[in-house]
Amino acid sequence: MNTTARRDSYDVVVIGAGPAGLAAAATAAEAGLSTLLLDENAGPGGQVWRAIASTPVTERDHLGADYWAGAELVEAVRSSGAEIIQRATVWSLDRNLEIGVSVAGASFFVKARRVILATGALERPFPIPGWTLPGVMTAGAAQTMLKSSGLVPDGRTVIAGQGPLLWLLAAQILRLGGRIDRILDTTERRNYLAALPHAFAFMTSPYFAKGFALMKQVRAKVPVVTGISELAAAGDGQLATVTYLSGGRRETIPAELLLLHQGVVPNVNLAMASGIEHRWDDLQLCWSPVLDRDGNTSVEGIAIAGDGAGIGGAEAAIVRGRIAACATVEALAPAAAARLAPMASFKASLVKAERGRIFLDTLFRPAPQFRIPSGDTIVCRCEEVSAKDILDAVAIGATGPNQLKAYRRTGMGPCQGRLCGLTVTELMAQARGKSPQEIGYYRLRAPVKPITLAELAAVPKTEADVNAVVRG
Repeated sequence: MNTTARRDSYDVVVIGAGPAGLAAAATAAEAGLSTLLLDENAGPGGQVWRAIASTPVTERDHLGADYWAGAELVEAVRSSGAEIIQRATVWSLDRNLEIGVSVAGASFFVKARRVILATGALERPFPIPGWTLPGVMTAGAAQTMLKSSGLVPDGRTVIAGQGPLLWLLAAQILRLGGRIDRILDTTERRNYLAALPHAFAFMTSPYFAKGFALMKQVRAKVPVVTGISELAAAGDGQLATVTYLSGGRRETIPAELLLLHQGVVPNVNLAMASGIEHRWDDLQLCWSPVLDRDGNTSVEGIAIAGDGAGIGGAEAAIVRGRIAACATVEALAPAAAARLAPMASFKASLVKAERGRIFLDTLFRPAPQFRIPSGDTIVCRCEEVSAKDILDAVAIGATGPNQLKAYRRTGMGPCQGRLCGLTVTELMAQARGKSPQEIGYYRLRAPVKPITLAELAAVPKTEADVNAVVRG
């Protein structure tokens, strides 16, 4: 495994080896640009194709054709000439396009002429009573275990929430012989009516047939309760029960494992720490970077591709990665760009890949009660700050997420706001009668991932660095 970059600088550095990053790195390297691909996982693939080169789940039907489609792109990157460093934690990116990276307990800096961020998505926070109990996990965490180790639940299992990933995970668990006792669908009934104008585009998209087949497969084997309007987990130090309200009927059921999911949102921490402008997306209910048609950001030389640019799915991510790389090649080596497919063809492919997306975003728009908690429900897991704590801080003068840090330390733990940031923004916006855009987000700075002092101390020193701190 490479533990440091072979060069001090590259034409292109791609951060993230999911669908967008793999496509971007392959395109840039094949055009002759010196390309470095950095990824924090043990192998390429991101979350969508996690462990594709090492998964013990070898029966192809179990994970589905969409999963195995990534193998060809992984091979394309490996044969493209791009340099790849796995288990690389990128903790800094500045306006000079200097990147701070930690690998195997040591850090180094690398320079780029262009950077393509392909950091993907995170699962949206799902702050319900009891969501911090042992035995409560996100669907994404369960899927990581399934793909990486072939592990599926064998005890009493409940899946709650909404969105395409929920149904995909359920189908994969069932194919591998896992147990699911009940699915609690939190999709609001009014969302179906709101999504109706976009139904034709969805039915003529690739999503429709795949999604319908998954839901049919799962519903044939698992009881599904729809219209869930309240949800809570309970137990004495360990999940024991799940209580839900549907259509005026409240029920409590025993459970050993509760898997929560209500969609994914862009992973914005590195981009925001780099000074890239973001705006609140009121449809996807998250922060999204402000981009031009080629994925370029407000910071010169940095582009964003994939779900980090706005949730669009794996196929759209691949095309966005190629668009960002093609624009990079056109900027750095115009003659080499002639060897690539025309940009217009990529743009046409993106329109096709995103067809039906508005329907999904509208249908699976999370209900307010599952985004904006109240009372003693924990919001910031790292610092154990409840919704009531945050509202109390607002009442005595906290005006936004950054001021809240001084009152309650929210967003200052190891996750650095990834699990509470959206909730804090929306909770404070509601309390103050303002929009999320007006309230804002945490002010993020490097390091954007926890690193040790030893890792920083291991950064190679120049003679000038040493002279700057040594007495003459």
